Amino acid sequence: MEIEVVSLSKSFKEVQALKNICFSVASGELFGVIGPDGAGKTTLFRLLATLLKPDEGYIRVRGLDTVLDYRAIRNGIGYMPGKFSLYQDLSIEENLHFFADVFGADMKKNYELIAPIYRQIAPFKDRRAGALSGGMKQKLALCCALIHRPSVLLLDEPGTGVDPVSRKEFWEMLALLKKQGLTILVSTPNMDEAALCDRVALLQQGRVVAIDRPSAIIERYPYPLFAVRSKEMHRLIMDLREWEPVQGCYGFGEYAHLSLHTASRRPSEIAAYLEQCGHEAVEIKSIAPGIEDCYIAFEQQA
Repeated sequence: MEIEVVSLSKSFKEVQALKNICFSVASGELFGVIGPDGAGKTTLFRLLATLLKPDEGYIRVRGLDTVLDYRAIRNGIGYMPGKFSLYQDLSIEENLHFFADVFGADMKKNYELIAPIYRQIAPFKDRRAGALSGGMKQKLALCCALIHRPSVLLLDEPGTGVDPVSRKEFWEMLALLKKQGLTILVSTPNMDEAALCDRVALLQQGRVVAIDRPSAIIERYPYPLFAVRSKEMHRLIMDLREWEPVQGCYGFGEYAHLSLHTASRRPSEIAAYLEQCGHEAVEIKSIAPGIEDCYIAFEQQA
């Protein structure tokens, strides 16, 4: 295994950020850590990057311990924190040369690895990093994380602060890097990005509640699920939450997602209940769950 995380725990005074985390990542895998703000993703990635020491448990990267062998690990990983951390007053080109020099990397030798990404920002190579758009900052940070040709790439919420088009382009770049054999760990609060990973870990309040292929996690969803809407969506959700057969009900775009305790209930029974509550123009359809539905269900079960 390229990465092993065993019984990992970390606290900050009274706050326990991570609680007995265990997972492993195979060489060449694109592994996602999925969870909302405050779930513990950044703490986990700082531990993986050897910037923090665990309170309990251990992490091994390519067989090296993140506490005992941190210097050797740092030479072999690329780390892109969630907050843009390059030098704002340096240009694109100057930042790239600086990080190459820090790692003793040969720019010409390693250019092939970053070329598909760097070509997109090369026309602005003399522009200061602080003046770049969110998407261009993201591409520059990725180039700097790759310039020393690491074997493991750690990306902490790389989609933060960028537009949907730039996010899509970024995931396309990750797919290309994966084809070149890189092991990639990426964290994100965006549940829809889980489907782009080989496997994911769902992180809730510092605990891993599920680890598997996205499709396998979806297969574990335990309830019948419906999309429901009416003219009065807020009252609809409140009324459904009061109905005895309901496991959960929450807004999801134009619809409310409704999960039931039992599969014996039919859409006609849901419609009859809502009619009794005075709802009009009710639409009900059975749907397949997504990762976000699974996350909410696992949270309710915890």
